[in-house]
Amino acid sequence: MRREGTNPDDVQPEDVLCDFCHQAAWAEDVPCVEGHHGSIICGECLQAAWVAHDRAEKAEDSRQCTMCLEQRDDAIWSGSASDACICGRCIRQAAGALHKSKDWSWTKPDG
Repeated sequence: MRREGTNPDDVQPEDVLCDFCHQAAWAEDVPCVEGHHGSIICGECLQAAWVAHDRAEKAEDSRQCTMCLEQRDDAIWSGSASDACICGRCIRQAAGALHKSKDWSWTKPDG
């Protein structure tokens, strides 16, 4: 997601916001993982998704994952600030990437 008023010909890192909370910007000192077409999920939203996904039930209808753009009919997680959703596969991949990153001290949550 991009900040309102972002020049599409000159997108800066601070113009790219977490698709799930609309708060964390790519340029801030916040761990983020990028998906397709400039989508991102911040570490805080990823943590919430990780915990909630273990208890989530399969979606009644297929939804397109914001991160991988695939139509998924497994359990998904949606942020509270938007219609964005992330599938279980992307939650696991993003968590693995942040957990292994030497740039962040983010770890996979228990639960």
